[in-house]
Amino acid sequence: MKKILFFLIIISFCTNTFALEIKSEVFKQKGYIPDRYSCDAQDFSPSLSWSQVPQGTKSLAIICDDPDAPFKIWVHWVIFNIPSGISSLEENISKEKLNELSAVEGLNDFGRLGYNGPCPPAGKPHRYFFTLYALDTTLSLEEGVGKKELVEAMQGHILAETKVIGLYQRK
Repeated sequence: MKKILFFLIIISFCTNTFALEIKSEVFKQKGYIPDRYSCDAQDFSPSLSWSQVPQGTKSLAIICDDPDAPFKIWVHWVIFNIPSGISSLEENISKEKLNELSAVEGLNDFGRLGYNGPCPPAGKPHRYFFTLYALDTTLSLEEGVGKKELVEAMQGHILAETKVIGLYQRK
């Protein structure tokens, strides 16, 4: 019995230790996103960092969306082909810096390339999912693709995924 318990503890430890993780320095998991990252202020992209990228990862992708938006899930950021050796994106990362990294941005639901932050209607808080995908390939997609095209291209190539969720509320 002790051997089985020990084995289960080791499996649990290993599974949790080596799981892909994403976080932000500017908000905690299910914590509030500061105004500076929203349409109510500077609309900066938040800093994000990740760890435990699986072996075999060739590139990473991030989709930020709001599942609480009226009428549909609202996409705030689409970015892909982030090299696997990169472990973070700085706050308010520029298009030029992303180009240097060979990362590519897609079109958000504001009709723009890049990041546009929380901008919900007044009322209850909305959740913003920053989902990170580890992929076994670099995608052959052009700048300006939408979330739908990115998700389709990632099918069969996702090694792991994780998310950090931030909240934002306008009064």
